[in-house]
Amino acid sequence: MPEESKVVIVTGASQGLGEGIARGFLARGWRVVATSRRIEPSDDPNLLALRGDIAEPETGRRLVEAAMDRFGRLDTLVNNAGVFIGGAFTDHTPDQYRTLVATNLDGFFHATQPAVEAMERQGRGGHVVQISTTLAEQANSAFPCVLAAMTKGGLNAATRSLAIEYAGRNIRANAVSPGVIDTPMHAPETHAALARTHPLGRIGQVADVVRAVLYLEDSPFVTGEILHVDGGWSAGG
Repeated sequence: MPEESKVVIVTGASQGLGEGIARGFLARGWRVVATSRRIEPSDDPNLLALRGDIAEPETGRRLVEAAMDRFGRLDTLVNNAGVFIGGAFTDHTPDQYRTLVATNLDGFFHATQPAVEAMERQGRGGHVVQISTTLAEQANSAFPCVLAAMTKGGLNAATRSLAIEYAGRNIRANAVSPGVIDTPMHAPETHAALARTHPLGRIGQVADVVRAVLYLEDSPFVTGEILHVDGGWSAGG
């Protein structure tokens, strides 16, 4: 079927990376189911915006059902919704721990399981993409974040396992692992200092991550990949 008929679910899509990823697929003629807790309704017939908390078990299944009901198929899931809480390990609270696990790991499970089930039923394969972080593999003393690294590192491991388990059914799994990206998460006055973290000497742009996601979408022989989009951070400094 033509690419313009394909359908993607993007979580955490109200701003930043998720919004950029959703727009990147729309620009290609894809139809998009976008969700976040604060997303606004859309008049675009190719964009179905649904409010929901991906940490809630019913949200992921509701997204998949909405994609099938509205557009009749599901080709790709982008697990972008995530929480990053940094700070000293001993300062983290039980509530912070639960928040990180609920969004970063539970959200992955709740969305990915019904999405993969739908892809299997369709019988034409599919693609699952996680948005991770370089800090899951390249710790930095300037950015203590044990719990965030634990949960995002779990996504990297799950990506590889999912890729192998479903390779024979043509369902691919990959991840994009960004460095610091210019999103509302980072105040403009911090950009100069954050840029020095990257060997390329700048922070990334949302478009850098969008291009990486679309590259993986265009690469049917790539699965189980953790694609670093971090200005050389993961290679060393």
